[in-house]
Amino acid sequence: MRFRQLGNSDLHVSEIALGSWLTYGVSVDREATRDCVQSAFELGINFFDTANMYGRGAAESLLGELLSPYKRDQYILATKVYFPMSDTDQGLSRAQIHKQIDASLQRLRTDYVDLYQCHRFDYDTPLEETMRAMSEVVDAGKARYIGFSEWSPRRIKSANAIEHVKRFVSSQPQYSMLYRKPEPEVFPLCKKLGIGQIVWSPLAQGVLTGKYTPNERPPSNSRAAARGIRRFTEDRVLESVQRLRPIAERLSLSMSQLALAWVLKQECVSSAIIGATHPQQIHQNVAAVGVELDDATLREIDDVLDAVVRR
Repeated sequence: MRFRQLGNSDLHVSEIALGSWLTYGVSVDREATRDCVQSAFELGINFFDTANMYGRGAAESLLGELLSPYKRDQYILATKVYFPMSDTDQGLSRAQIHKQIDASLQRLRTDYVDLYQCHRFDYDTPLEETMRAMSEVVDAGKARYIGFSEWSPRRIKSANAIEHVKRFVSSQPQYSMLYRKPEPEVFPLCKKLGIGQIVWSPLAQGVLTGKYTPNERPPSNSRAAARGIRRFTEDRVLESVQRLRPIAERLSLSMSQLALAWVLKQECVSSAIIGATHPQQIHQNVAAVGVELDDATLREIDDVLDAVVRR
């Protein structure tokens, strides 16, 4: 495993992080989750990402149980706040941030998280109120650092302009070979501000593993079927993805390893979040760490995907 500094923080996170969206506490049982967590530690993963809304607290609760036997300084733990937890609990108001961090810590069985993230931007709460509340969480020792997910450049700049508050150290955008929207504005801005990237969906919801083929409906139990990710499962996209296979084979890589190595080529990317339902997936994905793609290969990938990339 290799590690990268997360923005201007003193956190050094594994290049591969284990996430829990749609998996742990939701569709993956306790025993399989335990095996995945154990394998992650064995392979050097020290970064675990979750959110209060994943399974309405179920993911945090299960991770809290399974991480509790490990020493707290052995892992870096991130969670998020914003999405509804009940009919009345939602958003980034001061009251909600304080209420939700306490609930998350209780479920996670820890006194603090290393990273507390605004899961989305809250248009119904003044930004200054949100930033001051997030800062209070840090001052109270309940989080070491703060971050955000899927904020626009304008909102990032506005947050950074507020005086006497904690600064963001992380951004969590969607990013993959097929989805490159953060590249032109978010990445350069965050680099300037000392904000590292923790990217989600680096395999484009599994599409970049090559397991979905053109002119075939995704299996009923697949993530693609469950989420209806039409933008990635159009035939023209799947046809382009299949043309990546010879590139991966030439490099003795799986399709997922090629996709992860491509994401990690970005110096601003601190970590790529993977989902896993069994340990074999983690073993395979971790093998992407340290893979160097040369310029010719990167150009070849761009040529193959150019017509279907979302920019």
